[in-house]
Amino acid sequence: MRFEEKVAIVTGAGSGIGEATARRLSREGASVVLVGRTERKLVRVAANLPQDRTLVSIADVSEQAAVEMMVADTITRFGQIDILVNNAGAAPTGAFLEASIEDWRAVMATDVDGVLFCTRAALPHLLESKGSIVNVSSVSGLGGDWNMSFYNAAKGAVSNLTRSLALELGPQGVRVNAVNPSLTFTDLTRDMKADKALMARFADRIPLGRGAEPAEVADVIAFLASNDARFVNGVNLPVDGGLMASNGQPKQA
Repeated sequence: MRFEEKVAIVTGAGSGIGEATARRLSREGASVVLVGRTERKLVRVAANLPQDRTLVSIADVSEQAAVEMMVADTITRFGQIDILVNNAGAAPTGAFLEASIEDWRAVMATDVDGVLFCTRAALPHLLESKGSIVNVSSVSGLGGDWNMSFYNAAKGAVSNLTRSLALELGPQGVRVNAVNPSLTFTDLTRDMKADKALMARFADRIPLGRGAEPAEVADVIAFLASNDARFVNGVNLPVDGGLMASNGQPKQA
C-alpha cells in the first residue's frame, strides 16, 4: 500500500498504459483521477475501482482550460495532488514530406502541450505535497525511427523536458522522471500486433523476444512515483526488453 492517502492523476487512463497505471496505483491505495477524452472508456475502467477513491474526468489534455478544470475538480474532490502521470499521447506515422501539418499539430498538441498544461496546472499542488511527476515518453524520444519523425520530435521534447524540470523542481522537493517504452501492446499498436512478419522483426531486435504488456510499463511507473524511488530524479528509463542495450549492429554468428 505504497500510495495510501496519496492522490494520483493519470492522463490517457481509458486504455493501455494509462489504464494499467491507474489500476496499479489504485490497488496500492491511491485515490486516482482517470483523465481522458472518451467517457465510456473511463467509466469502464472506473467500474471495478473503489468508488470512494476514483474520479472520472472527461478532458482533452491539449486544451488548457479543460486541464485546469480537471485539476480544480481533483482538489475539490480529494484536496491534494501527490502524483501526476502524463501518459496521454498520439503516434502518427508517415514519411516526412507526406505527413500533414495537421498531423504535426495534433501530435504536438497532445504529446507536448498536454504535458505542459497538466504539469503547470498541477504543479502548485505537487509543490505543496512534495510530489512526483512521471512522464510517459518512448524509446522514440531517445533515438530515431523510420517514418516517425513527428512522433520522434514530440517524444524527444518530453524526454528533455523531463530532464529540465528535474533540475528546476528537484530542489523544491518534486521529482520528475520518465519511462521510455518500446513496443507495447495497446490500442495504438493493435494493427501492428496482427502483422506477424513485423512482430518477428521486433522479436529479433528486442533481447527479451517480445513487446511489453501495459502492466509491465505501469509497474515501472509505480516504482518511479513511489518513495522507493525517492532519490531518482531526471531519469528517462527505457522499459524496452533490452532494445537500447544494442549499438544497432546486426546479430553475428
